[in-house]
Amino acid sequence: MKTSDTIAAIATAHGIGSIAIVRVSGSDALNIAKTLCAKENFEPRRAILSDIYDFNKELIDRGIVIYFKAPFSFTGEDIVEFQCHGGVTVAKMVLDAVCEAGARVAMPGEFSKRAFLNGKIDLDEAEAIAKLIEARSEDAAKILARHLKGDLKKAVEKIREDLIRILAYAEVNIDYAEEDLPQDMLESMLFQLEEILQNLKRMIESSKRRQALLDGFKIAIIGKPNTGKSSLLNALLSYERAIVSDIAGTTRDTIEESIKIGTHLVRIVDTAGIRDTLDEIEKVGVKRSLEAVRQSDIVLAMFDLSREFDKEDMKILEILKKEARDKEVVVLLNKADLPQKSKESLFEGYITLKLSVKQDISPLIDKLKEILDSFGRFEETILINKRQTEAAEKALEELLASKAPLEENELEIFALHINEALKNLAMITRPMESGELLDKMFGEFCLGK
Repeated sequence: MKTSDTIAAIATAHGIGSIAIVRVSGSDALNIAKTLCAKENFEPRRAILSDIYDFNKELIDRGIVIYFKAPFSFTGEDIVEFQCHGGVTVAKMVLDAVCEAGARVAMPGEFSKRAFLNGKIDLDEAEAIAKLIEARSEDAAKILARHLKGDLKKAVEKIREDLIRILAYAEVNIDYAEEDLPQDMLESMLFQLEEILQNLKRMIESSKRRQALLDGFKIAIIGKPNTGKSSLLNALLSYERAIVSDIAGTTRDTIEESIKIGTHLVRIVDTAGIRDTLDEIEKVGVKRSLEAVRQSDIVLAMFDLSREFDKEDMKILEILKKEARDKEVVVLLNKADLPQKSKESLFEGYITLKLSVKQDISPLIDKLKEILDSFGRFEETILINKRQTEAAEKALEELLASKAPLEENELEIFALHINEALKNLAMITRPMESGELLDKMFGEFCLGK
């Protein structure tokens, strides 16, 4: 695949809309615009209203055409955007005409890949563009906007500069060991290394804690049979999604649905009632319920206030202690409108809400919104995907391994670890990867990006 090829794609979502954008990038982009519009003069960055013709000079549409002259464009190449009327047919006709005039259809992510190769964006910014399109909350959008602005690049560059400074100290000690160097230089290097380690650890830990902001939060509803879990799911969704029955074991598998709570799009998982059973199918359902708890960010544990607390309820509490220690847990004491038989004191240590799912769940909605909003209250720069996190972790491993050689004044070995750490840090924003690997990475982007 030659990067000199002129590529084209529909950059807007498929379907019916008021406007569709066909984007063209490459050395022939301007000539293609001249051909399709039957015009010779295009002033860079000026929108013009123009008729758009196919290769047989038949009128397709009248729309806005904008020319971006290289290198002042997203890809760093000449770009032309045809803003035609929306809909499946017109945009496809314009794209076909562009291809007849000399372009080819772009591969997924090829526009972003060219921007990366031409130094217009780094890999983090490219990945942030892809994730911003799929952002599942306002907090996620704000995080990704900071990445587009270059916040992660600045943070990584700061760590890199600090490591290069330490590496320079090490090289001086290696090359001029017999010279009179400051006695406290090694102590200073060790202090600086420890500070870098703490900063990198904090970034990795914070990124893992906040990953759900980007991927979307998952909320699991658990409890023994007939506590009102399915009724709660239906109330949250405002329609009858789950079968509600007095027969224990009605829900035998997890049911997942998405719902908007405040500014967050979350995944609600209604699980099978957890109890000891001889039914093989129900056993599988209970196993999946436990797995849903492990994978969730928030656990809603339901108990029936109108029934005596029993060993099945105790099992739910044991699951919370074992499987949900690092989760946000809200204990829901359901059927509060009926005579109370369970003691609220049994649930001390947890956030508890008394409610009747069939009457009013607004207190729960308010509490969930409060918890979800609290996840977004932070200022740290975070890593936004597994690839970045793995690169940072490998850099951290090298830095940890460099401490002992530094303390023992084995500076050659220390320098080797620092250089490896620098290579891994570079992987976060601008990796020196093969073309095949870059194709795979950008191939996960959507068309037209």
